[in-house]
Amino acid sequence: SRVLSPALAMFLRVGATLALAAAGEYILLKGGTVVNEHETRKADVLVSSATGKVVKVGEVTDIPAGTKTLDVTDKMVMPGGIDPHTHLEMPFMGQTACDDYSSGHKAALAGGTTMHIDFALPVDGSLLKGYDVWRKKGEKANMDYAFHMAVTAWNQQISREMDVIVNEKKVNSFKFFMAYKGALMVNDEQLLEGFQRVLDLGALAQVHAENGDGVAFGQQKQIDAGCFQPHCHALSRPAILEGEATNRAIQLSSFVGNPLYVVHVMSQEAAEACRRGKEQGLRVWCEPTLAGLTKDESEMWSDDFSWAAAHVMSPPIRKLNEDGQVLRKYLKSRILDLVATDHAVFNTTQKKAGAKDFRVLPNGINGLEERIPVLWAELVHRTGLLTPQEFVRATSSQAAKLFNVYPRKGLVAEGSDADLFVLDPRPESFEKVEAAKHHSALDLNAFEGFTKAKVETTISRGKLAWHNNEILTKDGDGRYIETEPFAPLVYDGLVRENSMRHQTEFPYTVANTAAKRKAKSEL
Repeated sequence: SRVLSPALAMFLRVGATLALAAAGEYILLKGGTVVNEHETRKADVLVSSATGKVVKVGEVTDIPAGTKTLDVTDKMVMPGGIDPHTHLEMPFMGQTACDDYSSGHKAALAGGTTMHIDFALPVDGSLLKGYDVWRKKGEKANMDYAFHMAVTAWNQQISREMDVIVNEKKVNSFKFFMAYKGALMVNDEQLLEGFQRVLDLGALAQVHAENGDGVAFGQQKQIDAGCFQPHCHALSRPAILEGEATNRAIQLSSFVGNPLYVVHVMSQEAAEACRRGKEQGLRVWCEPTLAGLTKDESEMWSDDFSWAAAHVMSPPIRKLNEDGQVLRKYLKSRILDLVATDHAVFNTTQKKAGAKDFRVLPNGINGLEERIPVLWAELVHRTGLLTPQEFVRATSSQAAKLFNVYPRKGLVAEGSDADLFVLDPRPESFEKVEAAKHHSALDLNAFEGFTKAKVETTISRGKLAWHNNEILTKDGDGRYIETEPFAPLVYDGLVRENSMRHQTEFPYTVANTAAKRKAKSEL
């Protein structure tokens, strides 16, 4: 028989895949196992490419003409991943992240993620200018995206603009930096003002929790000791500074009464602060990252500068056998809520800007493409720490609920958005992470050699986005997703809860005292 050349075989495979993507109005995933946070069941899934919605979940016998059917027997069909923490095309420390809304989205789709929430930064001190700049970046979107807005100072203009950002631009979360002194950091007074404003608007406050004064002190201490290499970054901002700031942010939010979301929890100390907050009954949600759950700080001590620098992020990666194990255990027990990436990638040339001084080494690590397949291989398959349903919660549904896009997103159900992926859970299908094969613009992959599960197919907006190892989207296919305020998971009952807590903590109010005096006089 005739043997096709590799080039011709590739051409035919790509042609067949493109034809599949263009076929019909409907796609039928036949014979798979649908996994949502609340259930696992055998079911077909019919989606409409025209409406971008799931049409039916269950046995599909009446198949519309022109439907393209994919046999997904023995495969798992899950809600498209939602990465709640990314930084695409972000200007930072004199560089600009090399993944934009084109390359970053293609990487995400190849890994089963169909939506992300990116951090928009103020421009010229204006939140609205920052929003406009980030919407411009989003014109290259290959999948759906939303924003968090960073607050890096405090004044009346920012307070006014926050109202517009929430009620007109439909962004329901704001991030406050407790680190990066002299650049992004806010002090406690500003943090309290910001928390109150966020509460009034029905939004969700987020914090990057590190003690900024302590970090600045630690950095100077390392420089004075002649320590300039990547590992000096870790030494300058130890876990105690993350733990202190996390605890402080949680207690200040308790004082104000606002819900709080702690991004990139990397250490046992910070995780314990989250545990204490939840034990107090506070509305606090805490986010570990793929790197924090799977990597070890020793990578920053590598003799290979590029490899060491690739692992520099803030807060730093900690000890996998200590901090990492606590993060895993707390993710299982829901002290930690959902897994993000903090995807902010700078190539080896950009990272070399910090070759002589870790303080100007651009912080950031990859993960958009790796989050779902690596997390499945490690926490579901190898260790059994997460069930498939818990996996869906950690990678999709919890983010959808927190940022008020559930059940539109984060759920495979009739009427939900047709954003989903097909994963092959069989270990014989697993692969290794290779920078040579990833879809990020990054020239190195911090997860090189990690085992990853096989994401066979990703459907975004009812259309094939990733299939047969090919990206099928184009720039402009994605859409901006509005996130409305007062998410039910975050705000339902909060006014009553805060009122009751205030009465419990301060029972001797004027009204209460007068009532007691009246009751006593009537005896």
